Amino acid sequence: MILLHLFLVAITISTSFSIEVNPKIFINNAECLVDLSTQLVKGECRLSLENNDDKPVNSVLYAFEPSIKSHIAFISAYQVFESNRLSLNVKPVTLSGHKDKQLYQIDFNVSRPLRSKGRAPLVVEYVLTNALYPHPEEITQKDRQLMMFYGNAYLYSPYKSLKSSVKFQTGTRRIEDYTNISPVSLSSGDIIYGPFGSLEPFAYSQISLHYDNNTPFLKATKLTRTIELSHWGNVAVTDVIDLVHHGAKLKGSFSRYDYQRETNSGISSVKSFKMYLPASATSVYYRDVIGNISTSNQRTLLDSVELDIRPRFPLFGGWKTHYTIGYNVPAYEYLYNSGEDYLLKMRLIDHLYDNMIIEDVTVRIILPEGSVDLDLKTAHPIVRLPDGLHYTYLDTIGRPIIKLQMSNVVESHISDFELKYKFPKAFMFHEPLIVIVAIYILFLTVIIWVRLDFSIAKDGHSETRQRISGITSAIIHHFERRASIYSSWDEALNKLKHSKDIGTYNTASKQIQADYKNESTSINELATKLKTESTELSDKLNEVQKAEKNLKELFGQTQSLYTDKLITGKVGRNQFVELDSGLKRKKDECQEKITQLLKLLN
Repeated sequence: MILLHLFLVAITISTSFSIEVNPKIFINNAECLVDLSTQLVKGECRLSLENNDDKPVNSVLYAFEPSIKSHIAFISAYQVFESNRLSLNVKPVTLSGHKDKQLYQIDFNVSRPLRSKGRAPLVVEYVLTNALYPHPEEITQKDRQLMMFYGNAYLYSPYKSLKSSVKFQTGTRRIEDYTNISPVSLSSGDIIYGPFGSLEPFAYSQISLHYDNNTPFLKATKLTRTIELSHWGNVAVTDVIDLVHHGAKLKGSFSRYDYQRETNSGISSVKSFKMYLPASATSVYYRDVIGNISTSNQRTLLDSVELDIRPRFPLFGGWKTHYTIGYNVPAYEYLYNSGEDYLLKMRLIDHLYDNMIIEDVTVRIILPEGSVDLDLKTAHPIVRLPDGLHYTYLDTIGRPIIKLQMSNVVESHISDFELKYKFPKAFMFHEPLIVIVAIYILFLTVIIWVRLDFSIAKDGHSETRQRISGITSAIIHHFERRASIYSSWDEALNKLKHSKDIGTYNTASKQIQADYKNESTSINELATKLKTESTELSDKLNEVQKAEKNLKELFGQTQSLYTDKLITGKVGRNQFVELDSGLKRKKDECQEKITQLLKLLN
């Protein structure tokens, strides 16, 4: 973390510009508001600038004291003209003889410079981190948390100011102490220094404010964010977060009983906080090293998804937690393309919690395999580490991965990045083809494997079993065909019973008998082969043949009943029905016996 911060400082210094202060610019009036009600120090200075030079001025300087130089996280400037807000470019600069100070150059719009002998309004906003110090550094579970802030009673500027005031908002009436520099006033938790008259450049008078501040003092010491893009329609986002409560440390033991019973117990602790995700976020999960944390709640709003994060235990000063947040968003909302040119535009980081501080941020953007010509643009300075490759399922050459780092990040840094790249359309079929080829090779391997014989000597028993299996399968097949012949015989007899057409029946009967003879001949040939291979199975087949012979005799009796007695009228109706039912029952029993005996051949 320290090395990264020094690296970012080195980049800032190397890209800063050397500039001189214009002595003919001064500040007519300055009103500064410093918000100390949260863990962040948020400042806003409204300046009225005047140019006494003979030529227009295109830029001015804004300065910070050496004591807070390392706490600056964000700065911006704008002008308001006719209710329209015009943002201005801000960049760090160095001033000869003032290397210890942090100065920024604010460039006016080309069409609206600070004209000669003219005035112009200017608003500067900034955010400081780690500028509040717990005092005392340790408190018990029942104590309130007190914070100490060291600042400047005057407007700190490289220009002379004619009138200025600084207002500190603490957000509480519980103020222990504050530096008394006349004129100063205290009203409803607001401490106002000034208005002061003429002040020289870089005027400084240190003040200290000691006050009650029980807002959440949460700091993400490390955030590792992974954005994985798929051209099949999804963007997967994963945040791995290390969180610490950096307020006054807990002194003594923690009592869960007192914490739940007394409303003022652990007033400075953090029970829960809200994280805001994109409105299209789905499949949201929140887990730690133990597993899923079910105490969290999710609520879908109009423009975002609100995730109420409740850790497994309340966070007191010095306590830490580690957790992972993940979700999916549809790619069509963030990915644009024209031919093979693609543009990914989405948030670099999400809103982790209100008034967030992130010490170290690492962002990994994983693109589809085959992406080339990567071009990244961000709204704020970053450190881009060397690109790498990421391998996952079905990857061959690897997916390009862009690694970014930032430090001292606050909510004002939440902005979109733009990543342009080229992706050949042919790579869309890369992974499906790999799956197809892999399945083809698998089936081909199985086909070859089952047809290869790896034995050194012939296995006689195995060959015999295979021959017997082939013969029995053929026998069963012919018996099934003969069973269908019996079904045809039944149908012919039923037609005869209703039509009394003996000629048609005789024609059908000749064909049935011919088919039966063919099947019987085939079965007898197979029976002869089976007898040479297995005597046991041959005996079982003989039993099947005997049962089948009985079945054929029953069909012959049925035929005689129909042709000799029913057609000629030699039997009455009731007697015919009784004889026909008896024969049918015997045929069914015989066919069931044949089926059971055939199963023994397998």
